[in-house]
Amino acid sequence: MAEPDIIDRAKSAMSERADLPGMTLMQHLDDLRRCLIRSAVALMIGLMAMWGFRDHIEKIIARPLNQLGFKLTQVHPIDGVDFAVKIALYGGAILVSPYILYQVWTFIAPALYRNEKRYVIPFMTATVGLFLTGVAVAYYWLLPMAMPVLLVQFGHNFNQMITIDDYMQFFLAVVLGLGVTFELPIVVFFLAIFGIVDAGFMVRHSRYAILLIFILAAFICPAPDPISMCIFASPMLLLYGVSIGVAYVFHPKRKEKKAADA
Repeated sequence: MAEPDIIDRAKSAMSERADLPGMTLMQHLDDLRRCLIRSAVALMIGLMAMWGFRDHIEKIIARPLNQLGFKLTQVHPIDGVDFAVKIALYGGAILVSPYILYQVWTFIAPALYRNEKRYVIPFMTATVGLFLTGVAVAYYWLLPMAMPVLLVQFGHNFNQMITIDDYMQFFLAVVLGLGVTFELPIVVFFLAIFGIVDAGFMVRHSRYAILLIFILAAFICPAPDPISMCIFASPMLLLYGVSIGVAYVFHPKRKEKKAADA
């Protein structure tokens, strides 16, 4: 018998949860509206709170560049203001992220069984912790490795004019990108409790995942040698292994089997 694909698993998960207390479309939309409004208000509060720390955060963001003797270039009169607003906005989003994540949880909670709703605190703690871990890995490990290669090794024959906007885009892509990548176990957690993926499925398809991980590592790795590419791929491979463990622990069929054997 052929193994059901992801779409079939998702349809099966939806049909199995049909006995949960239902909500009308208008109730869903009203609930979404409340979550969005509360998140937007929290984001504005976070922005105002981080505005007073913008100078300190600017120095932190520019440090990987300044350590190599380079400075940011302002090419437009509003570049400095735009830089400060972005710093306060993204910093505020990180500051209030636990509250925003709680709003996300309250929105998806109606689709969860009672025993699954107890994961709210582990969900919030793990989500914030994994994201901050990814940010720290990018800032303290990835950027210090990448900047000398990009600016010194490959850019020594050119005049360096690194603008505020270009550097901010690059910095956010690397730091926030890796932070989001570290959320893979959280995504697998939800797919597992809904019965869409399990550990066996992830193990059987691990060769495709490894291939995609190394392709991604080849794009983000600044050095051309395969050793550096393997170093960049190692955190993502570790995350995939952790995700397999998460799928094994939280898949409902395993829990049902464990309860039956008890």
